[in-house]
Amino acid sequence: MQIQAVKTKKIVAGDDIFAILDQYLPKLEEKSVVAITSKILAICQGEIVEHGKIEKIDLIKKESDFFVDPTGAKHGIVITIKDNFMVATAGIDESNGNGYYVLWPKERQAWANKIKNYLKEKNNISNLGIVITDSKTTPLKKGTTGFCIAHSGFYALKNYIHTPDIFGREMHVTEANHAEGLAAAAVLAMGEGDEQTPLAVISDLDLVKFNDNDPHQTELDRLNIELEDDLYYPILSKADWIKGDNKKL
Repeated sequence: MQIQAVKTKKIVAGDDIFAILDQYLPKLEEKSVVAITSKILAICQGEIVEHGKIEKIDLIKKESDFFVDPTGAKHGIVITIKDNFMVATAGIDESNGNGYYVLWPKERQAWANKIKNYLKEKNNISNLGIVITDSKTTPLKKGTTGFCIAHSGFYALKNYIHTPDIFGREMHVTEANHAEGLAAAAVLAMGEGDEQTPLAVISDLDLVKFNDNDPHQTELDRLNIELEDDLYYPILSKADWIKGDNKKL
């Protein structure tokens, strides 16, 4: 696997995501994946809120499905659930926002599909993947890692259930999340600070299974786990979750 981070100009409100892709992406090859940070897509969409227009905690409540009581939150960071992701501050970010809170992109799955189809046609290729990335923390670990909030052009999960391990033992629960792995690798290459590389091209991907169609809803639904079936249910169920204004779960 090869990852090429792509440097761009500073993306600001009013920019067009397709113009950015046209200007900065290299010629794309078959069976490659383009990673795009959620931040630049959101900025191009105008999904930003100027500091001072609303208190951050009120914006978090507005953007969350559920959030924990923010009283005494570490560093003012509130744990939230948004669109079946457990993330800090409902994905709202201030870094590299130039005086704005940057929200998650709207209709991000539709945009991942649209960008994939546009780049396939532009580069005259049949197999291309897209991952829209963000960063998250991991409980009990310092630092952030990348994760995927939308994908298109490849199967996100590789199923190992009912296949043998190296000693012949049948596996019963293992599914590899390729979308998450690609996003984490891309964010590592793109950086988290002033690198100004919000795009990446991932190539030499024999492990990824590409497809022609936009992800079907059944495939997208398989990425989610019902709370009662989640490995961390004993912990999650003890939290005092408060309903946010988004209320999509």
